[in-house]
Amino acid sequence: MAETLLQFPRPITAPDGRRYEARVCGAPMNGGGLWQGWIEFISLDGGEPLRSARETTQPNRTDTEYWATGLTDVYLEGSLRRALEVLPVAPVLSPSQPSVFSSRASSAPVGAASASVLQPFSLYEKGEALLRKQLGALSAWHLVNIAIDYQLTNLDRETLSRMPAVELVELIVQGVRKEIDRRHPA
Repeated sequence: MAETLLQFPRPITAPDGRRYEARVCGAPMNGGGLWQGWIEFISLDGGEPLRSARETTQPNRTDTEYWATGLTDVYLEGSLRRALEVLPVAPVLSPSQPSVFSSRASSAPVGAASASVLQPFSLYEKGEALLRKQLGALSAWHLVNIAIDYQLTNLDRETLSRMPAVELVELIVQGVRKEIDRRHPA
């Protein structure tokens, strides 16, 4: 059964100015004991609630909760933008229901825009330190997706998945720097 794991105290503002309460929700996945986590956005202006696709897969509930505690406002804003792009149909919120949805939204279809949680090139343009900070807040799973989605390495997913997060951050930063240098030679 899906449940709310963490509720954020500050509202998250959408690009159009609408404000939402963000909640991390989770539920056990079928078989294997893994948990999935997603983010629900409850409109503070009376609009329909929204939900993201799966944002994380963790070994258990405790690890899913721990993952949620590391989310930043920037991460939540990105998740809200992705949820607004999909425009899922949401049921009416019931006070007796601890989670608005019984599961996460389906993943983007094949050929859709990147599922990465952040765009490393735009962050790098704002400063390498900011890129490093945002990457440092992500799980290794997200870092692997970024490296692959933005073609920042020739390593395969299996090899990347065995690397520690700190090495993945360095790989991504160097890959972004190399690509920017290639596009804009000095």
